[in-house]
Amino acid sequence: MNLCDIETIRAVLGRHGFHFSKSLGQNFLTDESVPRRIAEMSGAAECGNAIEVGPGMGCLSAELCRRADKVVAVELDRALMPVLAETLADYDNFEVVHGDVLETDLAALCKEKFGDGKAIACANLPYYITTPAITALLESGAFEQVTVMVQKEVAQRICAEPGTAAYSAFSIYVQYHSKAEILFDVPADCFVPRPKVDSAVLKLVPLDRPAVETKDEKLFFSLVRAAFNMRRKTLVNALGPVLGSSMSKEEITALVEAAGLDARIRGERLSLAEYAKLADLAAEKLSN
Repeated sequence: MNLCDIETIRAVLGRHGFHFSKSLGQNFLTDESVPRRIAEMSGAAECGNAIEVGPGMGCLSAELCRRADKVVAVELDRALMPVLAETLADYDNFEVVHGDVLETDLAALCKEKFGDGKAIACANLPYYITTPAITALLESGAFEQVTVMVQKEVAQRICAEPGTAAYSAFSIYVQYHSKAEILFDVPADCFVPRPKVDSAVLKLVPLDRPAVETKDEKLFFSLVRAAFNMRRKTLVNALGPVLGSSMSKEEITALVEAAGLDARIRGERLSLAEYAKLADLAAEKLSN
């Protein structure tokens, strides 16, 4: 069964009375080369254990099952359970669990299904849960590699460099926790229903330790968020809401300059290392 064939998709879904849910951001792949390439690049064959988020009809699931020893999918839509039971009936190494990835203890799920074995994760993420889902996957600490399909613009933002328009607080968050790389683009016409924008497949390799060292991680991210919440303002002005209750504007200016930065710089131009240095100086100042 070609699970990416449009007529097969319609026939299978029709048999089960399935209707696409706009609220769940459901789009199914119609280009069989895409799930094959994702599975090949996912690390499933090398790792042996795979978690899939949002299996849809199971086209990526099938490719993962051909490579991994065991595949466990987390699916929110109960209406897809009988669909997956049909489309993946030939694979005895596949299991689907009903649940919301944002409310699932992924580390516990991996422990339950794979024991002490390592795992990789794959996901085709709808736009509305992209940020929290990637956050959950990275913070679980359960995966050697996370391979996700997201809107192309989101993938570009995650991999963006300092000083570019796409660079954001989420760029820094993901790059702090992982090595990010765009593997390939996926045009909108590879899906049904056809989305309004193109997608991209993103590879995230979680780091054993953060990309930069900082004395106060919470303060580090507070400064990052403040800077990007007011990205058109200078860094000195943007940091006021975070540091202003403890420091004067003159002291914040001195802090920025002590970090080796121009007082007129905007936060969108700082690298992770520069934010880490700034956060460490701020932590030292606040502790005195």
